[in-house]
Amino acid sequence: MHPFRWRDGLPGSEPALQGGVLTITTRDGVVGRASTPRGVIAADLVNRRVRDDLIGQDAMHREWLWHRMWELDRIEEFPLYFLGLVDIALWDIAGQLAGQPVHALAGTYRTSLPAYASTVTYGSIEEYLDVADQCLERGFRAIKLHAWGDVVRDARLAQRLREHVGDDVELMYDGSAGFDLPDAIRLGKVLTELDFRWYEEPMREFNITSHRWLAERVGIPLLVGETSDGAHFNTADFIQAGTATYVRTSSGLKGGITGALRIAHLAESFGLRAEVHGMGVPNQHLCMTIPNTTYYEALVWGNPIITDPSVDADGLIHASTAPGMS
Repeated sequence: MHPFRWRDGLPGSEPALQGGVLTITTRDGVVGRASTPRGVIAADLVNRRVRDDLIGQDAMHREWLWHRMWELDRIEEFPLYFLGLVDIALWDIAGQLAGQPVHALAGTYRTSLPAYASTVTYGSIEEYLDVADQCLERGFRAIKLHAWGDVVRDARLAQRLREHVGDDVELMYDGSAGFDLPDAIRLGKVLTELDFRWYEEPMREFNITSHRWLAERVGIPLLVGETSDGAHFNTADFIQAGTATYVRTSSGLKGGITGALRIAHLAESFGLRAEVHGMGVPNQHLCMTIPNTTYYEALVWGNPIITDPSVDADGLIHASTAPGMS
């Protein structure tokens, strides 16, 4: 992957990763897989905590095994990106056994969905505007900014981008948890005036009360719950507190397909939207089965831009027809 950076204060792209693939094999030889960029940590947890607990279990008991992973998490709190690996592999197995793609097992709602261009952090306003032009030429009709984490610079960037692309292109902003409440309010008021669709993770998600205060002080809808621990349990508290118009769900940080669907249904019951975080095949399946989602997130990095090849020339992703998690 071409090197890139995030906001000020966060490390950027890593020079190298030792990824891994979790494989679960049934007695009949069906193999389910789930990939992770954190192979060393995943291998350690599988070997010490998970393997002996799963051997001999029924691969069709996904619900019980999903709860079992949370029970094991009580002994040694798992990283968020690890909690869903077993579940993803089990859905892969189920799809192969049924001869159906995973989205069909969960219940297909659509067969295509628009993607938005989710930028990395670039060096200047001029470069962002150039990247925005490339995104629109590539077929995207919505752009989300990952900017510098500086209220004044980010507000100026948002204003220039809106002027540049006009009112017909949807814009979103992701703060990558870079602000405290005063600065989050200050920037949120600017984004409200510019009619950005959502304001994502402006603060660390440790304190729900601060998000309620933010929601009361800005007009832009908040997108919350991306990195908060506890899947739908914690998301329920964000919703109850009145912080959310959109909530984050994903296979990667919310306990696999099973956890992600719980959040989507929870949000739907309140008339909210559940936006799928991040690229990848499991999340593409989620996008096809969740009715209350708006876009697929396609990271855009480099200049000239590089992005997810699954996004077609019209800015759409399409439902897989292959069995399992393909």
